[in-house]
Amino acid sequence: MSDLFTVQSLVALLTLTALEIVLGIDNVIFIAILSGKLPKEQQPKARQMGIGLAVISRILLLLGISVIIGLTTPLFAPFGNELSGRDIILLLGGLFLIGKSTYEIHEKLDVEDHSQHTVSTGVATLGAVLTQVILVDVVFSLDSVITAVGITEHTSIIIVAILVSAAIMVFFANSIADFIEKHPSLKILALSFLILIGSILVVEGWAHEQAEELHLKNYVYFAMAFSVVVDMLQLRLKAKEQAPVQLHNQPKLPESS
Repeated sequence: MSDLFTVQSLVALLTLTALEIVLGIDNVIFIAILSGKLPKEQQPKARQMGIGLAVISRILLLLGISVIIGLTTPLFAPFGNELSGRDIILLLGGLFLIGKSTYEIHEKLDVEDHSQHTVSTGVATLGAVLTQVILVDVVFSLDSVITAVGITEHTSIIIVAILVSAAIMVFFANSIADFIEKHPSLKILALSFLILIGSILVVEGWAHEQAEELHLKNYVYFAMAFSVVVDMLQLRLKAKEQAPVQLHNQPKLPESS
């Protein structure tokens, strides 16, 4: 028990919390985009339930860590490449994320290009949205828990990190969703990020060791952060260009006699 109150445990807690927040942002973006298809009054509920399901899936996977470790055992070797249960889940999850995000981009661009057509909104059901959220949550949670166990062996530290990140996600979920909905360019950018993350999951599922050696995630998250900064600068510049010009008060000239 005393091992939990050491500098090493504190560093592990901070590291895991940061990791869970990063993965949580991915979840929030996906949840925000899917919940945007629901009626306005159901969207906050869908976001909170989606984040809650993400936390529950992480904790359940953590408590069943012995089962997760068993998922790393190779099952078969197509084309000479050994695949485990974990690899298959990452592959399928990555392909689902790529397919779903590509469909959402195509649908949004198609709606904008054919704005004269009547487009129905809120046709998705809460159950359908939560089902898709659960599928993605399991994939993110599996990757998160395996990484967390590699950082520390204390289950309590991992659970605390998960709960802290969940509280942060709940606090910012509505703000992130509203901001994405108000700026179409950010929505396309967010969907592009999900395609990129799905591609990384596919690569990790097919060649996990090589992906770890190349530190692909570091490059991906750096590219994502850089893209967000550039897009935010563009939004700020656009807002300035659209703002009305305010003239300074000029002193009145004396009237000529």
